[in-house]
Amino acid sequence: MGVKIKDSLSVAESLKTSEKLIPPMTGRSNVSTDDTDTEISQEEQHHEEHKIHEKLPNYNKILTSLIAGAVAGAVAKTVIAPLDRAKINFQISNKQFSAREVYYFLKNTCRNEGKAKLWRGNSATMARIVPYAAIQYAAHEQYKQLLKTDQSKQHLPHHLRFLAGALAGVTSSAATYPLDLVRARMAVTAKDRYANFVQVFIKIYREEGIATLYRGFTPTVLGSIPYSGTSFFTYETLKKEHAGLFGGRDPTPVERLGMGAFAGLLGQSASYPLDIIRRRMQTAGVTGHSHDYKSILGTAKYVVKSEGYIKGLYKGLSMNWVKGPTAVGISFTVYDIILHWMRKFEIFHSDDDDGG
Repeated sequence: MGVKIKDSLSVAESLKTSEKLIPPMTGRSNVSTDDTDTEISQEEQHHEEHKIHEKLPNYNKILTSLIAGAVAGAVAKTVIAPLDRAKINFQISNKQFSAREVYYFLKNTCRNEGKAKLWRGNSATMARIVPYAAIQYAAHEQYKQLLKTDQSKQHLPHHLRFLAGALAGVTSSAATYPLDLVRARMAVTAKDRYANFVQVFIKIYREEGIATLYRGFTPTVLGSIPYSGTSFFTYETLKKEHAGLFGGRDPTPVERLGMGAFAGLLGQSASYPLDIIRRRMQTAGVTGHSHDYKSILGTAKYVVKSEGYIKGLYKGLSMNWVKGPTAVGISFTVYDIILHWMRKFEIFHSDDDDGG
């Protein structure tokens, strides 16, 4: 009996020692802790970035938005410049659009003028898109602040989210319109017609009058309302939904590209007929249609009568579904990444932080 009692005591002591050496449910506990830590760190990262934005005085918010927007616009437009030139060529002509015709246009341009000519007018594009994108992104952030009625919430209601994007588009379009007209002229004319960016302004002023620089202004501004409104609304909404689904985690660059591309697809589709009309009005002086493209309604009627409703007002839309989403996706992604990177630098932070 004594031996059995000793054996039992020995077993009990061994179990106690084992419990001390190996804590119960160690593996499960670590996994749960790791998952929780990951979720907390993701939420902290999201909130930390929001706190970084809050540290910036408004003038530095405007400055960083202008810089990030300028870079984003330049990168996006350079990538899709050849397709943009092909699109404008079909928009302002009576040629039937097809993927084969686009291929032949690009191929003939390379063979007859050289590959570099696919980027003809890109200098004018940069001169226009850099200030356009800079103003658009900076204006969008400022309009969001002005329209925010509840400062405790990070996101605007749906209707104000659309309005902020639409106002940003109208602001940037109105501020840079003559540059857009010059870019369109350079994209569709031979080099001997307009040798450089400045010469376009000079020739238009001498031959057609200063008012020509604003031909097509109204459809451009009207088109920017559904385009920018839909694009910004969709992208901001998708980011909000993403944060809700993934515990506040910021989207990856690939996810941003996808969300931006979808936003661009909807925005382009909503405003495309007005894009056709503005291009026809902008290039009327060099295509022989100065008397046909005098107003929005007159241009629309002429296009529908001579080419049909779908084939006229939606010419090139299928190519725009490739070009547009690509450009918008790249633009939103580059903007967000550069903006977050720049705003981490203390040089942009408020001096009041040190005292707080």
